[in-house]
Amino acid sequence: MSPPRPHFLVLTFPLQGHIAPALRLARRLLAAAPDVLVTFSTAEAAHSLMFPAKSTEHGGDDPRLEFRPFSDGTEAGDSRSSDDDGDAGSLTTKMASFHAAGARGVAGLLDALAARGRPVTRVVYTLLLPWAAGVARERGVPSALYWIQPAAVFAIYHHYFNGHAAGVVAEHRHDPSFVVEIPGLAPQTIGDLPSFLTDSTDPSDALHSIFTTIRDLIESLDKERPRATVLVNTCQELEAGALAAMGAHDVLPVGPVLPSGDEEAAGIFEHDDARYMEWLDTQPASSVVYVSFGSLSTMAREQLDELLRGLEESGRPYLCVVRKDIKAALGEAEAAEMVGERRLRNGVAVEWCDQVRVLSHAAVGCFVTHCGWNSVLESVASGVPMACVPGMSDQRVNAQLVVRDWRAGVRARVDGGGVLRAAEVRRCVDEVMGDSEAAAEVRRMAGEWKRAVAEAIGKGGSSERNLVAFVDGARSDF
Repeated sequence: MSPPRPHFLVLTFPLQGHIAPALRLARRLLAAAPDVLVTFSTAEAAHSLMFPAKSTEHGGDDPRLEFRPFSDGTEAGDSRSSDDDGDAGSLTTKMASFHAAGARGVAGLLDALAARGRPVTRVVYTLLLPWAAGVARERGVPSALYWIQPAAVFAIYHHYFNGHAAGVVAEHRHDPSFVVEIPGLAPQTIGDLPSFLTDSTDPSDALHSIFTTIRDLIESLDKERPRATVLVNTCQELEAGALAAMGAHDVLPVGPVLPSGDEEAAGIFEHDDARYMEWLDTQPASSVVYVSFGSLSTMAREQLDELLRGLEESGRPYLCVVRKDIKAALGEAEAAEMVGERRLRNGVAVEWCDQVRVLSHAAVGCFVTHCGWNSVLESVASGVPMACVPGMSDQRVNAQLVVRDWRAGVRARVDGGGVLRAAEVRRCVDEVMGDSEAAAEVRRMAGEWKRAVAEAIGKGGSSERNLVAFVDGARSDF
């Protein structure tokens, strides 16, 4: 009897920033060997947004890829947001329900796949699913964490939750300039640490349950024997030092994990029509400022007004993402006034777009970004320098990597109320796209990192070798 084919169950939390890199990894696993099978699974609410009106069993032209949702026992709230109404109790209850019901749902999915003659041989799960490894272990299936943030962030969490610097951070968390020493990393200021370690440790904080979920995830890795396997969406060339500081795990950098060819990963947002690409075709090379703050960040009227005014005053063409939910919060009339053609003389506003295609376009010369890790990697891979406006979670660390370590961007300063003012927008755009020697150096470094990343993910590159080794290693699981 021939052994079963390698079959990876890729599990992800139901947020766009998790779904995109997880689905991209699923397709990379398929490409690594012709006999690989993959089942991609997220919670039912997000699954229904990904596939609102079509069959969800197979992954397009490749029958080796299936999409199967897992039950989370509830409607799981809004898959676009991790916080209902700013109330700590409601999110804590929601996350507890998600953890318990999700574990049951994935256990049932594993059993159902085995009963169909398609047994899973390795579970791969993203962060915020600390129970996934336990469910796999109960059924004798090896697992691997897919870390979709930088290695530096994992190293910070690892050392924090293993007794290093937690007391120091707690004592000085209101002093953003205080410097913390973390093994294997350059000195970090409190203000540049992941926000969940400085803003969400108190049980009364709205996002405290995210802090505890990350803690549980880091602690669960210590239960894996002999060592936990951690795939990281980065490459050796970008984060050599941080990768070495990630602790006693089998760490495999396999990124940047990008879309295969022209095929973008499915998601829970609908793209605008492709007219924005036609508009880009009419613009000179490296002339356009692209602006997007991701799938979760909110934007009040004052911030949107300052942002658009700064872009207009920069005198450069721009493409700005203003999500549908942000426009809805403004109200129909006000949204029409703010992002209508009369206001946007030099630019175009879209509700969502194919970001990889935009960043890959020759006309784009600067990315004003919230510094979500997916956005950072997509920009690096495209050679587009960044103006960094970090907000929450890992984004402050990501901005530090872009500006300090890679020198491929500049850091924007917000005012005391957290607003990015028009003058600062103009300054950052000019420091990336202007004629100064410093701007030219930022652009040069962006080009250098683009070449380094292309080598890492190309045939025989460091990340490509690691992914093939992971797939080959999975064959020893059975």
